[in-house]
Amino acid sequence: MRSLAKKKNKKKSSLENLPKDIPDETKKKLVAIKSKLDKFKTKILSKFEDYVMGIALLPPAKEEENKDKINVLVLVDDSDSQKMPKGELKDKLLAIMKKMAEELDKNLSPEVVILTELWQSCYDGKYELLQMIALAAPVYDKGMLAAIKIAEVHKTMVLKKFEKYIVSYVLAGSLVQGKATPQSDIDVFIVIDDTDVKKMTRAELKDKLRAIIIGMGLDAGKMTGIENKLNIQVYILTDFWENVKEANPIIFTFLRDGVPFYDRGIFMPWKQLLQMGRVKPSPEAIDMFKSTGDQMIQRIKFKLRDIGMEDLFYATLTPSQAAIMLFGIPPPTPKETPNVLMDVFVKKEKLLEKEYVDILQSIIDLRKDLEHGTKKEVAGADIDKLLAKAEKYLKRLNKLFKQIEKVKEQDTVVHNYEGVITIIRDILRLEGVERVKDSEVIKIFESEVINKGLIPEKYLRILKQIVKAKKEYDAKKLLKHDVAKLNKDVRELIKFLVEYIQRKRGRELEKTRIRVKHGKKFGEVILLGKQAFIIHDIDNEDKDISSAKINDDGSISDIKKSSLEELEKALTAVEIPPKVFIKEPIFENLKGIFGRDVEVLINY
Repeated sequence: MRSLAKKKNKKKSSLENLPKDIPDETKKKLVAIKSKLDKFKTKILSKFEDYVMGIALLPPAKEEENKDKINVLVLVDDSDSQKMPKGELKDKLLAIMKKMAEELDKNLSPEVVILTELWQSCYDGKYELLQMIALAAPVYDKGMLAAIKIAEVHKTMVLKKFEKYIVSYVLAGSLVQGKATPQSDIDVFIVIDDTDVKKMTRAELKDKLRAIIIGMGLDAGKMTGIENKLNIQVYILTDFWENVKEANPIIFTFLRDGVPFYDRGIFMPWKQLLQMGRVKPSPEAIDMFKSTGDQMIQRIKFKLRDIGMEDLFYATLTPSQAAIMLFGIPPPTPKETPNVLMDVFVKKEKLLEKEYVDILQSIIDLRKDLEHGTKKEVAGADIDKLLAKAEKYLKRLNKLFKQIEKVKEQDTVVHNYEGVITIIRDILRLEGVERVKDSEVIKIFESEVINKGLIPEKYLRILKQIVKAKKEYDAKKLLKHDVAKLNKDVRELIKFLVEYIQRKRGRELEKTRIRVKHGKKFGEVILLGKQAFIIHDIDNEDKDISSAKINDDGSISDIKKSSLEELEKALTAVEIPPKVFIKEPIFENLKGIFGRDVEVLINY
């Protein structure tokens, strides 16, 4: 830490960049005595660099008789001092530093403040030292002077506006733990009294005050020139007390190490009770934190499963469908995509090797196995192998795009245009716009999709470039260089639009599902137009699936045995998921299928 501080402080030791809030009189004095202060700083650091945390020029006292006196504060870290009492250490350092100062200039008057003395004054509710440091002009700083300055300025702003509600304002984190680096944030905790709130909820009070207090933090950063360093945590008193009772580790650390810059008699009693061993976690809190490890492991497993099911799947599938569309073929379903790649690019055009189709197929198969429950989880080692294969696949796919462009160089503009317009029509149908004239596609896409914020505007600009290129191509004015330049944007647009359709279809299909609970099992009814599919136990690996007819009155009939393959085929055939209206008769059907104890799940 100290070696880092030394490097950083070489930049901070100059007086060229002064904080914005220093009075003009002090600035003039600084410039006049800059040379003396630099020499004093160099002399002190040569002997005490490991312990000196900051050196600053103090403003002159009002009753000062000697107008030429130069008051200099030296902040010393005494946390490692074990050999002598704190007071003796301070007196000894002061005597040495006074002698050094006199050798340079008799008007130089150093004042030594040791860190424990500064913190003890805060514990005692005496904040004069903090205010003095906040007014000082730093000559050398490892970060503590800056932290005190911005925290003191911010605290003053907060108390001026919200003193009625502020219980404690505390400096915490690595800075007061002695673990700070020059890059460390300045952590402050603010506790708000919510015990007398009547006009709003406690949550509203916290959110309202938190937003204003954080805004004040930004203002304090600009005022002091210490920007983007203040990290503000806001707690309401009732939540804070619950955290203490539940043994929240963050709050325990905060109480143990925190230094109050303002306290109305809440923080210090808690801190002392903690030191006395009187604040202890409850058995329930211990059990809760004990189970956290298992919960986190399950989350990791779930995330790995999600990577296998979704991220790798779409990372390879979407570009594959984009390549197929670039060739001029409508996008196939995920299940059919490997077969189309094999038939078109491997067998017919001989542009792609079979091993790459096998990679895509293996990723699709993994997602299918996870989705259907035949594979419960994925190991990290398996994800690493699949990730390497996916990267290899995408690298080869980029080469395939160039090969396709070369094959279709002469008519690539037409294919780009027709492919993109086809996809945009599909998107408009998903948004409820069925029939659109060619001349109005762009205009309606802009009003129904772009202007509603469903797709970023940059893709509209790419689309307009494609339309313009098509017109220039028809007029034989388009240059080969322009085509090559446009192809990259076309690929990006097609990939994004295909992914949008897939996500949209997935979300719409979710709306066709009724999730139920019967006994300890969960079931599902999927409504697709005139046909329904019933999954009796979604957690069972051997899916028990039935199909049924949806009648005009909303009931279902003709229930018969079905299969997962039949369900997948029906889902694939649905281009635009139908709007589903649940009518009363279906609830009686659910009782007949799942039993009288059936419950319908909402917002699952």
